[in-house]
Amino acid sequence: MRRSRCPLKCHANCSLSRRQFIRSSAGIVAGSVLLPGLVDAASEPGVTHNSIRPCGPASHYVPTLKAAFVRRQEAYGMLWPGAVYDGPAAREMYTEKLLAAARAINAKLDLRDDPIFSLAEADTWVTQAEEAKTDGLILIMLDRQQHAWPTAQRVSKSDIPSIIYSPLGTSFTTNTMNLAETPGCVVYSTNDFGQAAYGMNMLCARAKMHRTRCVVIQGNRSYDSMLADTGIMLRHVPAQTFIDEYKRLDSSRDILAMADDYIRRARRQTGATREDVINGVKSYYVAGKILEKEEADAITMDCLGALGKIPVSLPCIAWSRMNDDRIPAACEADLGAVASHIVTQYLFDRPGFQQDPVADTSDDSIIGAHCSCPTKLNGFEAAPEPFDLMHHHGNRDAVPRTLWAKGQRVTSIDLLPGRVTANQSDSSKVTEPSEMLISVGTVLDNMDVPPSGGCVVSVKVKFDGTQKVLSFPGFHQLFFYGDYGRALENFCQLCHFKARVV
Repeated sequence: MRRSRCPLKCHANCSLSRRQFIRSSAGIVAGSVLLPGLVDAASEPGVTHNSIRPCGPASHYVPTLKAAFVRRQEAYGMLWPGAVYDGPAAREMYTEKLLAAARAINAKLDLRDDPIFSLAEADTWVTQAEEAKTDGLILIMLDRQQHAWPTAQRVSKSDIPSIIYSPLGTSFTTNTMNLAETPGCVVYSTNDFGQAAYGMNMLCARAKMHRTRCVVIQGNRSYDSMLADTGIMLRHVPAQTFIDEYKRLDSSRDILAMADDYIRRARRQTGATREDVINGVKSYYVAGKILEKEEADAITMDCLGALGKIPVSLPCIAWSRMNDDRIPAACEADLGAVASHIVTQYLFDRPGFQQDPVADTSDDSIIGAHCSCPTKLNGFEAAPEPFDLMHHHGNRDAVPRTLWAKGQRVTSIDLLPGRVTANQSDSSKVTEPSEMLISVGTVLDNMDVPPSGGCVVSVKVKFDGTQKVLSFPGFHQLFFYGDYGRALENFCQLCHFKARVV
């Protein structure tokens, strides 16, 4: 069984070296910040076409994090962590780890020169961070006495999302229990700094999410809106925009090169012709032009509603490829799926598969079925999984049927956006928090379609929970490689979302 490794060592099953951590997590930002618009991808072996990249505010945003140590100014003595604890050495070590983690995720780190030596200093530090609109706070505990945990309490009450890192010896459960479930604040009590590094990545992912602009191609109106409490900006454009751009676009050399590359790499090709593949790839470049024009980071489209009855290729290959290229792309104008794609890509440096859940009562499994699935399931910098080229379940257009590794651990998320209503008394907005459905399980098989009916990508997963499959909650959940249940619960707490483990 292949086990997908987390680039940020966010839980016990993740184990990468420091060099691997820096190299892999650096890609989270580098791929989206350094390559706006259309860029040459000829440096990839066998690839001669251009790839598209996000063009929105999130693609070039560098999050700012403030960090500080807290301890007594005098010697530790008999009080915990005790005279055996080498405070200066710990501070030096964690300073190096902080700086390395910040470089890995391309964050600007403002580390306080001296530890926080009093509660008054703590209050000043937090106030300055609030005035500067800092994206996140990191407090490293080098003490558990006097003002140390009151400082942690002060940080947790700030409007700024925060991470409290407590190396072993700097807390008892009596210190951590009052902060354990505080919305907007996550506590890590461990010697494994990888958890603190993941916390820093959560702060950056949240900051980028709040600056993400997503194009919604649907209907016949142009307008902007906000996706509840996710911070995601929605730019609605008429569906005809896509159709008109598609009809204007000729089959360029880049389009033909990408189509032929898909055909060359496919394990087998059934039904779908070269012309089908070319037409599908055209949608990729149409989407790129729209992203560039609207200065957007993500995209979704009412694809069946807009294209289902006209001879314009459904964008199944396009969306698959965009998710492989670090562009969150959701089917059917599903805004919750957009948010799920954004969370998955920003946090875990890999794409997810948006699907329709089908119950299999013979073994209490869930089959995720859809016709647009990315291939780089192991991560953006990893080799793609094998795929077939087939027709869509509507027996038209070309889609890659990605084959999932049997025995692979996977996570499922479904982010249900909160509701925003107008309060008649003061005209302010009142938000019901977004909720995330989280499941973790194991891939059992890839179902063949045909002979089964439905979407051609149909991956069967056995989830760990006891939820009855006939009433499995949610729809258009994202499946993605890795066991990230706990990591997502932490992210929900940081973002004030509700987390429901299914």
